[in-house]
Amino acid sequence: MTQRRRLEPDEGSDKGEMNDEPSPDVVLIHDIEPDGGGLRVLRYRENRLEAGAVRPLQHGKPIQGELVRLRPRSNLPILCDVEVELPAAPPSKSADAAKKKGPAQVATKRYRENWDRIWNKARTLPN
Repeated sequence: MTQRRRLEPDEGSDKGEMNDEPSPDVVLIHDIEPDGGGLRVLRYRENRLEAGAVRPLQHGKPIQGELVRLRPRSNLPILCDVEVELPAAPPSKSADAAKKKGPAQVATKRYRENWDRIWNKARTLPN
């Protein structure tokens, strides 16, 4: 039988500028991304463990997920306290629209009424 143990920061760890309470949100760096542009991490928060990656900000590139600040611990630098600077954006409506088939519906009610006024008239053919 496997014994489960809650992953928590060491009580004697250095927290830098953070308060005296252990951080409930920590990251363990375990590898480098294959392209070398980021780090693979395991994140523990809200009683769950998540696998992910962190990458540095780059001017002009969109942010994927949350914007976080990592504070390495002095006694174990691969274990970092996480401070969320900007939460992840909720999914946009445009993502839902991309799943639909066909062109975008751009005609308003007023547009359709005017279209009918112009084009539904009986046409007389020239003799």
